[in-house]
Amino acid sequence: MTASQDDTRFSKPLIYMLIGSAFILALSLGIRHGFGLYLVPMSHEFSWNHQVFSLAIAMQNLLWGAVQPFTGALADKYGSKIVVAVGGVLYTIGLLLMSVSSSAWLLDLSAGLIIGMALSATSFSVLLSAVGRAAHPSRRGMAMGIASAAGSFGQFIMLPTTLLLIKNFGWSSALVISAILAALIIPLAWMLKAPMYTDPNSKQVSHKPALSFKQILKIAFSHKPFIWLALGFLVCGFQVVFLGIHLPGYLIDHGFDASTGTVFLALVGLFNIVGTYSAGFLGDKFSKPHLLMWLYGLRGIAIIAFLALPLTTWSVYIFGTVMGLLWLSTVPLTNGIVANMFGVKYLTMLSGIVFFTHQVGSFFGGWLGGLNHDITGNYNIIWACSIVLSAFGVLVHFFVNEKAVVDD
Repeated sequence: MTASQDDTRFSKPLIYMLIGSAFILALSLGIRHGFGLYLVPMSHEFSWNHQVFSLAIAMQNLLWGAVQPFTGALADKYGSKIVVAVGGVLYTIGLLLMSVSSSAWLLDLSAGLIIGMALSATSFSVLLSAVGRAAHPSRRGMAMGIASAAGSFGQFIMLPTTLLLIKNFGWSSALVISAILAALIIPLAWMLKAPMYTDPNSKQVSHKPALSFKQILKIAFSHKPFIWLALGFLVCGFQVVFLGIHLPGYLIDHGFDASTGTVFLALVGLFNIVGTYSAGFLGDKFSKPHLLMWLYGLRGIAIIAFLALPLTTWSVYIFGTVMGLLWLSTVPLTNGIVANMFGVKYLTMLSGIVFFTHQVGSFFGGWLGGLNHDITGNYNIIWACSIVLSAFGVLVHFFVNEKAVVDD
């Protein structure tokens, strides 16, 4: 084996970082994906309409995205482990407060404000950027795909676990137990210590001064493909949050019990393990913008088929399987494009900027889903929006390329 070939293998520090990132994402995203299961029991207990809970989760997603560039800037400057550890503390506090939320304002504070901030520090942008910096460029997509798949495994495990906790102990106790699990993020953050990858054969030493936050923003927003990429990520946020929060309620409206929606979301998590890993692997070999076009197009086709066919338990499970393959496969591809455009030095911050548009979509997917249901008693308008947005997602990626703008 040559030195250059050996250099592409995952180093021990990177392997430890992948393991730590895997557990952190599994906990962070696994707990977060179970929030849709609290909509019905909390709304019934406090006589809320669907919009109350939906607005809190929509606020969570919007704040998560708005804070993400600043969280990313802190991670780029001070390191990921400190930022992730603080996020673990906030996540624990937010879940404990959510467990005693008997009013809309307290739910907005806990599930919306505090957990939104916590997610900005314990989810994809910070962790995948840390992994991307430490990995060899030829293995960067695969490394990000492995870390992304871990979050899906957490969803697969946590969703049925959350349902069992709610059924056996009540929604409040389920949130307290989730808070205890979220506290494990704090010690796991110390596994994120792999250094940035440097080419051992390169003799060049960069003496370029660090760019300011304002300078990075100017470069990013003057690059049109970056703007198109961000707009495409908005589609992803709208669709996944609408389905994640409202599909269990949609199924209950059509006579199914809560377990059917839970199995749907668990299948999404299970098959997203395959989808995200495959996306990372394929992204190292094929055009990432072209792969994203296929993903958004197939999402639209899957939604149309789900609505057009008779609604049965098996159609729900097949839809969950298909959507799982397409669910967060966008994440390693989108982050990989950002890395190719701008290098990895400012990857966390720039990924955070793109992720903000994802969360704008998440806000509207979560909130408008509840508003549509409260006004009309169904989700028809939001289903139609999801289909139209899939076509939009295909279109915008025609204008995205991976050409480097800033060197590492």
